[in-house]
Amino acid sequence: MNTDLILVVGLVLVVLSVPAVFSAFSESRTPRVAAFTLIAGGSLMIWAVVKTPGGFAIQDIPNAVVRVVADILG
Repeated sequence: MNTDLILVVGLVLVVLSVPAVFSAFSESRTPRVAAFTLIAGGSLMIWAVVKTPGGFAIQDIPNAVVRVVADILG
């Protein structure tokens, strides 16, 4: 599996879990699913960084997103 794809999927999971965490806390619920999603996304991101020789820099993330979208569309 491509490390760019792993990084982008993890990033999407983390971004989608943030509103769920805020929603759960605002309604005085336990954010179980949101916490699981946050942990899964973070784990995928860490796996992608560890698996890539030299790791990812912050500046590499937008390029990785563009490469993944280009692979999906083309």
